[in-house]
Amino acid sequence: MNDTPRNTRLSVFPLAGALLFPGMHLPLHIFEPRYRAMISDSMARDRRIGMIQPRPNMGTRGEPPALFDIGCVGKIGEFEAIEDGRYNLVLEGLSLFRIIRELDVTTAFRQVEAELLPVSAEAEILSLSRRSSLEMESRRFADSQGYAVDWEAVTRLDDEALVNGIAQIAPFDVAAKQALLEAQGIEDRAELIIQLMQFFGRHDGEDSVTLQ
Repeated sequence: MNDTPRNTRLSVFPLAGALLFPGMHLPLHIFEPRYRAMISDSMARDRRIGMIQPRPNMGTRGEPPALFDIGCVGKIGEFEAIEDGRYNLVLEGLSLFRIIRELDVTTAFRQVEAELLPVSAEAEILSLSRRSSLEMESRRFADSQGYAVDWEAVTRLDDEALVNGIAQIAPFDVAAKQALLEAQGIEDRAELIIQLMQFFGRHDGEDSVTLQ
């Protein structure tokens, strides 16, 4: 059981299109000075940061963009410091969080008070029909977009890794990605992925699916 306090202070990394789920991994290349400072601070403390998406078109000129309410806490695992001050790292997802309030801080990076959401101790399992539908739609989608996929490796993934992995890498827009993050369980998330892939397939030539 995670003994981290339920409410916690988090440094957050607002990045559109980047999702992280508990138990999954997210590689990042950090180059902006404020986020390099955030990583240095995190490495000196508990190695945690909060991944969160900014809300599209919700900031005023000169003000930082508003944030979605739900994100994911990641712990820095693999870490490489590059000579010019940049970092390559891999985050491991720990738990989803809900922002309670943004804190007034003097750091260049943003910080929030957040409520950590519970993580199920048991692995979630898809129904056989949903797993079959997801794999079939994923093949159709990949073929239509010209993606090269190792389908043998895909079939070996457990249900959570399959669903959450697709949600992380799929080329959907910010609102669609956020809907996937906030879906209640992998069964609902898988169904939403299928719907989004079908929608995307009917909009050839567009760069991304939009729910806005």
